[in-house]
Amino acid sequence: MNETDLRHLRRCAELAARALSEGDEPFGSVLVGPDGAVLFEDHNHVVATGDHTRHPEFEIARWAAAHLTPRERAAATVYTSGEHCPMCAAAHGWVGLGRIVYAASSEQLGQWLAEMGLGEPPVRPLPVRDIVPGAVVDGPAPELAAEIRALHRRFRGLSG
Repeated sequence: MNETDLRHLRRCAELAARALSEGDEPFGSVLVGPDGAVLFEDHNHVVATGDHTRHPEFEIARWAAAHLTPRERAAATVYTSGEHCPMCAAAHGWVGLGRIVYAASSEQLGQWLAEMGLGEPPVRPLPVRDIVPGAVVDGPAPELAAEIRALHRRFRGLSG
């Protein structure tokens, strides 16, 4: 992971904070082309819509399928505040997106939720490579762990 990766991950954290400010779960993602241009970005819209498929990683897969060629999708990088859930990992694999870089892992999120006394999510968190064996995945980013953890605590009404 390099400074460019961290810059994009910081943008994902900003998008996650925006989701939180709009009353939603704090997740944000950015799709970046091979030339470094941001192609698409989004944040969670689960609470606002009541649709639990409205994850930003899933929206990226939909957008990429509609707007990019298979070659362009494979050359793109998905940056995200949290490692893809199984649904988003599958969408990523089916659409043929390239590298995934995440700030916090599913394992970290699970630990944080346990610390907060929250039960298991309705879908078992699995590493992306368990869903998409050939995926190129980098993360977590220790530099952002405290910030991402704090966002999840705030969403649940807890201090940092």
